[in-house]
Amino acid sequence: MSGIFREYFLKNADQNNINSISYRLRNKRKEIFLEFISKFERPVRILDLGGSGYFWKNLNLVNLDDLRILLVNTEFQDVEKYSNIEFINKDVRDLSAYGDKEFDLVHSNSLIEHLGKKEEQKKLAEEIQRIGRHYFIQTPNYYFPVEPHFMFPFFQFLPLKSRAGLLMKHNLGWFEKKENISEAEELAKSIRLLKKSELKEFFSGAEIYSEKYFLFTKSFIVYN
Repeated sequence: MSGIFREYFLKNADQNNINSISYRLRNKRKEIFLEFISKFERPVRILDLGGSGYFWKNLNLVNLDDLRILLVNTEFQDVEKYSNIEFINKDVRDLSAYGDKEFDLVHSNSLIEHLGKKEEQKKLAEEIQRIGRHYFIQTPNYYFPVEPHFMFPFFQFLPLKSRAGLLMKHNLGWFEKKENISEAEELAKSIRLLKKSELKEFFSGAEIYSEKYFLFTKSFIVYN
């Protein structure tokens, strides 16, 4: 059964599949973001936390003279062909090198939930608001019935030992099954989905847009 779930959810998480849920939601998010950034006075300096060159290429915002983008990611990003994008291999948990309001916009897409502890998520939110004049942050909803990384129904509601047990028995979502309990528990704890109430707490005064899939809120966009 887990294999059937995985195949179905991986198909719908494929942003290049025009029939997938992910493709439809990302297209709508693209519209919202482009409208949001269109109001900024040029030139615009953007810090993209956990981002990629592909994301900005998909928005048709590469090789522009009035837009400078700095990608911060622990995974290598090949951006040499984009004249307006730089890449730094760096953990987003330490943004102390950047000054107050140094960037016009801080952007992140499905990143903050990968800081598995609430205190680290809160610290990142504080840093985002310190170094950016504005921000545009997307993250999955804790209460959506299917956990979007492991792609298993109600996975996030299970006790840690149950989640780790599933990860030792099955390939779930983007992850292959783990060989031992410590690896499984470490992976399970590495992702902590956020509730709307926590986003309101972390980003006081921000606008929050709910991305819907039928009657369910799949994810949130927090912006200011």
